[in-house]
Amino acid sequence: QFKMDLLHSNGVLIIQHLQKDYRAYQDFLNFMSHVGDPRNIFSIYFPLWFQLNQVVGTKMIWVAVIGDWFNLIFKWILFGHRPYWWVQEAMIYPNQSSPCLEQFPITCETGPGSPSGHAMGSSCVWYVMVTAALSYTVGWKDKSAVALHRLTWSFLWTIFWIIQISVCISRVFIATHFPHQVILGVFAGMLVAEAFEHTPAIQTASLRMYIKINLFLFIFALGFYLVLKFLDIDLLWSVLKAKKWCANPDWINIDTTPFAGLVRNLGALFGLGLGINSEMFITSCKGKNSCKISFRLLCVAVSLATLQLYNFVKIPTHTEYLFYILSFCKSAAMPLTVVALVPYCVHLFMRTTEKKLN
Repeated sequence: QFKMDLLHSNGVLIIQHLQKDYRAYQDFLNFMSHVGDPRNIFSIYFPLWFQLNQVVGTKMIWVAVIGDWFNLIFKWILFGHRPYWWVQEAMIYPNQSSPCLEQFPITCETGPGSPSGHAMGSSCVWYVMVTAALSYTVGWKDKSAVALHRLTWSFLWTIFWIIQISVCISRVFIATHFPHQVILGVFAGMLVAEAFEHTPAIQTASLRMYIKINLFLFIFALGFYLVLKFLDIDLLWSVLKAKKWCANPDWINIDTTPFAGLVRNLGALFGLGLGINSEMFITSCKGKNSCKISFRLLCVAVSLATLQLYNFVKIPTHTEYLFYILSFCKSAAMPLTVVALVPYCVHLFMRTTEKKLN
């Protein structure tokens, strides 16, 4: 316990230093915290990559969902505190004079803090994107091409680490994570992404397999929660601390609770499976139009625009179970839109246009 308190107290000193010396970069750091938000995977990164490369897009959803599921289990096991509430309750400061940490609207996460979900989600999805981009250059043989591959390799991994470090600093700056939590999140995300580099079976998974995986993830997480609750271990302890120590009650969002993330990810995986195994996907993305650059670019544009409309769909939070059900449906609708609905509509539009021209 002494070593953990020492680690946390040193982390508080780092947060105070960042909040003092990086004040001019507050807007940028808040922006980078939003960049690392796992929800961006489904609304920005996935629709872009899936329309350009279906293998990469499919892998991205699997990595994001499984990575976030492991993040939830690790959070429940490690019982990691968050700085904004730990500093209020720590008994190591003399005369109860705890350091003052500034809070922001995005500070009051309600789940446990270790490992960082933002850092883990950001590292796993960017790892997938970087390795996918490099796969196009790895087969080059002549000397000039090999030199270009090495240059590209260095450039992309430099960008990767700049983004990860920026996301980590931003999460520490807003006092929602300790430094060791974001570091653990980055490397855990990379391990999950690397594991899926050697799991080609996800590309041919049937809808039944998607449903089985969904049920396994849900039953395991719920069973783990109920077993520990039976042992008188409350896995929702962090929600009470967030409500107690958040500077502004309006900053607490049910969307950041542990089960909200689980439901959101299960919905996204189910929506992907439903879309990939639908007739609309086979007709559009496996048809003759799928090879056309114009078809893919139009799908990208329409997908990104359509998914932004989902941000205007506000799910009621007054009833927790209703929130989880509607959140599952909304999350399932997003990949289904990208995979099946948008390509099929674009396919019909292009076919109609070609008939008129003829």
